[in-house]
Amino acid sequence: MINILMIEDDPEFAELLSEYLAQYDIKVTNYEDPYLGLSAGVKKYDLAILDLTLPGMDGLEVCEEIRRKYDIPIIISSARSDINDKVDALALGADDYLPKPYDPKEMYARITSLLRRYSKSKESGQSLPKSDFETKGDTIYFQGQALSLTPAEFEVLSLLVRHQGITQSREQIINASGTMSIDSQGKSLDVIISKIRAKLGDPKRIQAVRGVGYKLV
Repeated sequence: MINILMIEDDPEFAELLSEYLAQYDIKVTNYEDPYLGLSAGVKKYDLAILDLTLPGMDGLEVCEEIRRKYDIPIIISSARSDINDKVDALALGADDYLPKPYDPKEMYARITSLLRRYSKSKESGQSLPKSDFETKGDTIYFQGQALSLTPAEFEVLSLLVRHQGITQSREQIINASGTMSIDSQGKSLDVIISKIRAKLGDPKRIQAVRGVGYKLV
């Protein structure tokens, strides 16, 4: 069974998602109070789903706290549509951002995708060298120099940095971005990757994995 920690102050919403996921042998434990959620033994869960608008503590703070201590997938589930919230969430360590309202089928798909990705990462046992990338707030530094990135470039590079050395599929990268053109997401991704490579000054750092996606090395 997959165990999910959910921190959501709308109990009806949490219950609906919980009932849907139960058919796939996924158990959701929800806490309306973020402080209770954080003290519930996060390490025993396989994945966390966080709302942003929470009583007493912003969901971005919860995300940062979990990422600082635990290596589990984090999905932000929020009605807040400001692009800055999404950029901040990704910068603080969220793996995905799913705006409300959404179809539970999509949440299930994203959960399974993230769990597969984390599982492959751990099974590979790869020891990566110390990264020369660093993310602080909404800025990414490469070899100590701040990069001037558009919101879309930041979202894409932020995801690749968090999973450095692990191939991210085109779908995973596009799903993590809310600023690409809906009509030409595939083409937009290739353009964004090209621009990031140029700003890094080292095009070999982002490798194209044929038929799959991209990987930061």
